[in-house]
Amino acid sequence: MQRLIVSVAALAGLLSAASAQASTWEIDPAHTSAQFAVRHLMVSTVRGTMGKVTGVANINEQDITKSSVEATVDVTGLNTGEPKRDEHLKGPDFFEVAKYPKITFKSKKVERVSDTKYTVTGDLTIKGTTKEVVLAVEGSPKPINDPFGNVKVGGIAKTKINRQDFGIVWGKALDTGGVVVGDDVEITIDIELTQKKS
Repeated sequence: MQRLIVSVAALAGLLSAASAQASTWEIDPAHTSAQFAVRHLMVSTVRGTMGKVTGVANINEQDITKSSVEATVDVTGLNTGEPKRDEHLKGPDFFEVAKYPKITFKSKKVERVSDTKYTVTGDLTIKGTTKEVVLAVEGSPKPINDPFGNVKVGGIAKTKINRQDFGIVWGKALDTGGVVVGDDVEITIDIELTQKKS
């Protein structure tokens, strides 16, 4: 669910970086993951991960509100640890990955909450439906250099969506009340960004 989620988290660390110019950062797919959690039978929570996350954040350190981020999540890589369930989730009842293999997020507004916390508002597109969402982002206070000479920042982004808003409406009612699958989906994105070298 989440191209959305992804770029935003990385954004958090970038906001705190001290630099006089705007800079471009790329999401590191090897160290970035998008996870989701949804209630099952109203008694437990099923958790899973999406596929590869890619994207770019353009950070304006002088005026963070002029920053932007775009991200894409490969839904074909969805994994809950149960093959039959994963097959169902990838099918027409849920994500319909054969027709909609990607989830995307494009920011529209960035706001600073504190030195390490931000909100990023943007458009999330799932199954061809686009809705505005707000990501709560918390990031590392400053960039670091990895052993290979790359400049890195990281963070975490969280949001909650109603799956039915995006056309994912499958569900069955229980005799005792409630439903098999909940509507609210919690999304968490752990992200690592690499500064693009000029």
